[in-house]
Amino acid sequence: MTNNNVTFEEIVEQNERRIHYHIHRLNIRDTEQEFFQEGLVAMWNAYEKHQPDKGPFATYFNYIIRNRLIDLIRKTNREKEKQILLNIEQKRLLHNGNCYRSHVISYPMMIAEKPITDEIFWGHVKKQLTGNQWKWVNYFIIENMSVKEIAEQEGVSIEAVKSWGKEARRKLKCGVARC
Repeated sequence: MTNNNVTFEEIVEQNERRIHYHIHRLNIRDTEQEFFQEGLVAMWNAYEKHQPDKGPFATYFNYIIRNRLIDLIRKTNREKEKQILLNIEQKRLLHNGNCYRSHVISYPMMIAEKPITDEIFWGHVKKQLTGNQWKWVNYFIIENMSVKEIAEQEGVSIEAVKSWGKEARRKLKCGVARC
C-alpha cells in the first residue's frame, strides 16, 4: 500500500542518510555505490509495501534496508569465495607440482602431450649428461614420472632427484646457449 500524500522523491530526500547510516554501521566500503543503490531499491520496495497500520515508516525502512545490505554482503562474499576456489583449481590444473625455480619465481615444467621419440635427439642429449642426470630426463620428461616416484624407484632422496634435474637443466641450457 503506497502513501499517496508523499512522493518517493521526497521519501528519498528525507531518508537518504538512513542508507548511509546502515552502510557505515555495517563497515561497508562502497566505492562503486553498489550498496547505496541496493539501499535505494530496498527503500523503494519498503515504500511500495509499507502498511501504516503495522508500524511506522522509519522502523520499516531501517529493517528492510539493513537486511538487504546484509544480503548483498553475503552474496558478494559467496561470489568472492567461488572466484578464489576457481583460481585455486585453475592453478592446480596448470601446475601439476613439477616446477623449477629461477631466483624467487617458480615456473611449471611443461609436459608434452606426446613424448618425443626421436632417438637421435635423445642420444645427443644423453651424451651431454651423467647417468643420474639422464635418469632424471628419461623418467621425468620422457616417462612423465613425478620427482617422488623417481626417488622411490631409484632408492634415493627426493632432494637427490631434484639435484639431478637441476644439473641436467643447467647442462642442457648451456648446451643450447653455448655457455
